Amino acid sequence: MGLTYSSVVDASVDEVFAWHARPGAITRLAPPWQPVRVIHESLESLPLSAVLPWRHTHEFSPVGEQATLVTDVVDTPLPARALRSMFVYRHRQLAGDLAALARARMICPDMLTIAVTGSGGLIGTALTALLSTSGHRIIRLVRRPPQHAGERYWRPEDPSPDLLNGVDAVIHLAGASIGGRFTPERKNNEIRESRILPTRLLAELAAAAPQGLRAFVSASAIGLYGPDRGEEILTEASPRGEGFLADVVADWEDATTPAAAAGIRTVRVRTGIVQTPRGGMLRLLSPLFEAGLGGRLGSGKQWLAWIGLDDLLDIYLRAVLDPGLSGPVNAVAPEPVRNIDYTRTLAGVLRRPAVLPVPGFGPRLLLGDEGAREIAQASQYVRPERLIAAGHTFRQPELEGALRHLFGQTETARPPIRTPNGRE
Repeated sequence: MGLTYSSVVDASVDEVFAWHARPGAITRLAPPWQPVRVIHESLESLPLSAVLPWRHTHEFSPVGEQATLVTDVVDTPLPARALRSMFVYRHRQLAGDLAALARARMICPDMLTIAVTGSGGLIGTALTALLSTSGHRIIRLVRRPPQHAGERYWRPEDPSPDLLNGVDAVIHLAGASIGGRFTPERKNNEIRESRILPTRLLAELAAAAPQGLRAFVSASAIGLYGPDRGEEILTEASPRGEGFLADVVADWEDATTPAAAAGIRTVRVRTGIVQTPRGGMLRLLSPLFEAGLGGRLGSGKQWLAWIGLDDLLDIYLRAVLDPGLSGPVNAVAPEPVRNIDYTRTLAGVLRRPAVLPVPGFGPRLLLGDEGAREIAQASQYVRPERLIAAGHTFRQPELEGALRHLFGQTETARPPIRTPNGRE
């Protein structure tokens, strides 16, 4: 019973040990397909230890000067086959995070104090864990009384003048979800109002910060390009499209202007369709596909500009550190896929058929006509030209490898690729 699993990572023993000792390590290692959520981190325990007889030992052995043999020894009544996918995932995550950290340090070796809004959300939780395991100090800007020294109270409509004192950079993620029906009240009172004014006030505060900020990084979205641009290849230089989301995103990006006008390097991360079983599109689709009820949407010809969660986090890490990156950045995988190919790939990874196409009225029932057109039926061939030009490395550039990793497939996924002019 139990399991012993080993792999070699390209980092020194000291770096591997330090990574495990920093806040966020358990969050980074928690498998996204399992119903496990980290409530509190402890160096003495792991998420399953509270509910199972479980003894887990990490062993780190040097392999030369810049590589480490990492061995997990788990003593538990559970059979090895029940644990293997978890530890395959954990070792891939460790190797991927350490590689991202090494690339980031080549760009900027400094450890920063970074203020983050939306840190309790899907992306924010994962991003703050990546940043803290990288050695950066995180200050969470929260809309409730702070619970510890790493939090500051943030009133989005009236932020305190000293909110950003001692901060080197800001990552602004907060904003209401766009999922659900596009009713007039929700469009204006939630989606728009949660983004425009808070972003502008935070950018003005950054511009006035006495110590000067290195970077102001704000979330944005590929919704700027409109819901249907046909076969047009969309880059950061492409004109904006039409529709409610395009209007919101344009105003959202414009709200960062005070920071940019003050000379602060400002990055607007235009995020594609994020892939993780923990939330968003994949969380909705995977139960249907696992039940054999998944299928293409309509004709299936729509383009899907997707991005794996870990690749999105790496883009934010680069955005906050890289002095050569500013303006809009398309946070999408190098190649979008058509809906029918996404459907076939997801079904193949989950080993289920995908033979039941979803009729057009299905999304309209859930999202209404406007929501269905702008979200579920959107077709956008978006390319990350700015990242490609910067030589950015994607961990999971191809959809099948990304999905296999996210669902704990033990087959070896394709290795990361480095775009032209990449720096290592």
